[in-house]
Amino acid sequence: MAEQGVIDFKLYRYTPNSAAAGLFVALFLLTTIYHVYQVWRGRAWYFMAFVIGGIFQIIGYVCRILAHNNKDSVPIYSIQTILILLAPPLYAASIYMVLGRLIVFLHAERLSVVSVRWMTKIFVIGDVIGFVAQAAGGGIMASGTIENYKLGEDVTVGGLAVQLAFFSVFIVTCVIFHCRIRQSPTHEVTVLSARLREQKRRGWETVLVGLYAASVLILVRSIFRIIEYVQGNNGFLISHEVFMYVFDSALMFITMFVMNVCHPSMILVGSQKERDAELRAFESDDQS
Repeated sequence: MAEQGVIDFKLYRYTPNSAAAGLFVALFLLTTIYHVYQVWRGRAWYFMAFVIGGIFQIIGYVCRILAHNNKDSVPIYSIQTILILLAPPLYAASIYMVLGRLIVFLHAERLSVVSVRWMTKIFVIGDVIGFVAQAAGGGIMASGTIENYKLGEDVTVGGLAVQLAFFSVFIVTCVIFHCRIRQSPTHEVTVLSARLREQKRRGWETVLVGLYAASVLILVRSIFRIIEYVQGNNGFLISHEVFMYVFDSALMFITMFVMNVCHPSMILVGSQKERDAELRAFESDDQS
């Protein structure tokens, strides 16, 4: 960056810690492998974007290991910056799709503050806008030219702000739906809850809890990234590697772990047609 005619720009203001990066390669690898298994077992193909986000994290932190001895490598810096930056929007896309599918499965469309017909489209479009902006900003920042770095920061902050705004609205939408369905449960909710209790399985609210937790973690991470980029290339946050590991790496690993525990495939297995057939079978068993 330029200050009083002096340019102060560095790809890294520290030597990337290879041990820390290696730890998160291992952690993201483990949770991503389990996510692949959960998606395959539950035929939860709608959750593939989440898996791709995990793969982005693995590649990103492998590049940080390589950066330990290649601090001046623009390609390595570019790959790790862009992929680590873009993983959370992929998590977000999956989270948005899960809520819409859950509402349809529970036949609770009338309880949603946003029309289910438009819900996924609205939130995913917002996520795509944030994704593209962050990808463009990350690409500009990683271009290796000092002149474009500030522009890249501004574009990235804009993308993060869009993501933050849509996530905030999503959480409010989720909370309102949750309150309404608890006050006025649909017949499908009553039948499903009774059967899951009988089978000693976790219910649909477990999935919602996972969505809440993942959303809040991504929100905190996005706020951190906005502050980091607003401070600039010579800012306090970007100059100390520990902040990235605490407010990005750790939070995103916890996000993936939470969704392992609260995976939507525990409820949303297969196609909507198959899920409706399962509910009808539950009803028939209860009536017999």
